Amino acid sequence: MDPNKESVDKILGDFEKHIQTYQYGQSPIELYEPISYIMNLGGKRIRPLLTLLAYSLYRDDYEKILTPAAAVEVFHNFTLMHDDIMDNAPLRRGKATVHEKWNPNIAILSGDVMLVKAYDMLLEVEKEKLPSVMRLFNKTAAEVCEGQQHDMNFESRDSVSEEAYIDMIRLKTAVLLGFALQYGAILAGAPDADAGRLYEFGVNIGIGFQLKDDLLDVYADQAKFGKQVGGDIISNKKTFLLIKAKELATGEKQEDLKRWIDAKEFDKEKKVAAVTKIYDALGIRELTEAKMHQYFEKGFGQFSSLQVPNPKMKALLLQLTQDLANREK
Repeated sequence: MDPNKESVDKILGDFEKHIQTYQYGQSPIELYEPISYIMNLGGKRIRPLLTLLAYSLYRDDYEKILTPAAAVEVFHNFTLMHDDIMDNAPLRRGKATVHEKWNPNIAILSGDVMLVKAYDMLLEVEKEKLPSVMRLFNKTAAEVCEGQQHDMNFESRDSVSEEAYIDMIRLKTAVLLGFALQYGAILAGAPDADAGRLYEFGVNIGIGFQLKDDLLDVYADQAKFGKQVGGDIISNKKTFLLIKAKELATGEKQEDLKRWIDAKEFDKEKKVAAVTKIYDALGIRELTEAKMHQYFEKGFGQFSSLQVPNPKMKALLLQLTQDLANREK
């Protein structure tokens, strides 16, 4: 077995065992059962893993911060629970969303308790580090909400600029990855400059990851993707690809794109094929890949300049993020 994968699997396994034993509460069951439900739906646990790996760049006792690391995962799932209500999403990781399995009121209230429990977990941070951690966590939490609001605002806007879109995904997705890495470094007592560089690394690769998701939604291999390819096209979601296509299309292509966007009734497969053809003609795939690689290169450049006590863990963290950048689903 690859020793790097073995090390990641051990850290992930220790985290999973720990989070499975955490008690969120028992009564009323309708309040707490949905929390256990969403926390057990799976997922890669990327955010707490980033915290644990960043900590391990400087110290070798990551077991001490399993509960503080879990706060990042609980907060992330809280945002998913509430996002699903706002999006009226029926499925999360292939299973019924909380508001579908129970109802929206329960999902709102259970989500609120998840945020409270995330703060409970943060209270296990060493006292001298707690004030700075809380300030950074609160800043990040507010930014994630700002990103979600921008995303919802985009739904009713005819046009969104590339700059506005990148800023939205920075807030909605990337800052939490940056925080997860910075948080681990702070808990380990790393130099402030290192913690800051890890934050910037996380934000840049986070933007790259979202651009990769935009790309995969259109160009992934259906057999590997695990969900419908072209979902963003069907829903007219203002991804980087659609924003650039609307910016660059002229003449007949502009008319065709507008006709498909405006259509109220359509064959889903035909729409995906037609819009993808427009993307191909405009070179949208290549433009998206170039923008994505720009953020990945910036992030990995920041990471490579780090000098840390544990180079093995640095290689491990680099490999994990590179694997995510190169994923096909």
